[in-house]
Amino acid sequence: MTDQTAKAWSLVDSIRREPLRALLVCAIVGTMTYFFGIVLLFADRKRSVFGWAWEAWNPETNYEHAKLIPLVVLALLWYDRKRIFNAVITSSRLGWIFLSAGLFLFLIGARTVQARFALTALPFILFGIVLYLYGKQIARIVLFPIAFLFFMVPLNFVTQATVRLQFVETAIARVVCNLIGIHVETVGTMVNSADNAFRFQIDEGCSGIHSLMAIAMLAAIYGHFAFDRLWKKILIFGAALLFAIIGNAGRLVSIFAAAKFFGQDLAGGPYHAISGYLSFPFALLAMVLFGMLLKIRDQAFQPVAVASRQ
Repeated sequence: MTDQTAKAWSLVDSIRREPLRALLVCAIVGTMTYFFGIVLLFADRKRSVFGWAWEAWNPETNYEHAKLIPLVVLALLWYDRKRIFNAVITSSRLGWIFLSAGLFLFLIGARTVQARFALTALPFILFGIVLYLYGKQIARIVLFPIAFLFFMVPLNFVTQATVRLQFVETAIARVVCNLIGIHVETVGTMVNSADNAFRFQIDEGCSGIHSLMAIAMLAAIYGHFAFDRLWKKILIFGAALLFAIIGNAGRLVSIFAAAKFFGQDLAGGPYHAISGYLSFPFALLAMVLFGMLLKIRDQAFQPVAVASRQ
């Protein structure tokens, strides 16, 4: 008998031994499908929560990447499938705390016709259900994949707050360019070369919510797999804004360099269209270097800790 066959029979056997738990799981899945996918509460009662979210994930809101998040969550769960299967199934009443918080958020969303609140309720409800039905051990394993669902909530309404990043990234790009011999002057977000070879106006697309959220997701995944301590995971994720600034500033430097050597028409046209992908390598490089510094710090302090114990 193969491992997969054994697991299938084990699952069937667990359902036979605890039919009420299996029935409760089916009832929960059906209820959540109804309230999140069928009941029309939003957009003048024409869209369900998932229907509203699917329409909100579009290029105009810079949130089209959110359509991939459920697939990422499934991949994370599949990666930990052995740990989940081998974990001890218990039950914890603490699940009701998260479940209550989720239901409260859903109720707020329904009463105020704000679908974001209802979508934010989903991770709370899912985690509360897992914690109550399967216990702390399994809940701890699936915590990160479930928390990753928060990235599905569109935050395009804070786009105006990212406008200030334009000034920071423009200033950084100016300093770097002057250091490498591409002399530029900036007035706000207006960039002029010292020899008048090019002129650019930095728009919000160069520092928008799209790149920030995408880099935040990458930082969360990197911190989850690269480090085992919670404070390091939080630190990496918290530095996502810094990584995004570095990535976007690196992209601006490349645009100014292209304008310097190949002309503004090329840099502001075809190259600008494809240069958006360059912000991610710069951000990832900064992220990895930051992670290496954290690991070097641990290696530096480890001999001291060993010596003190001796």
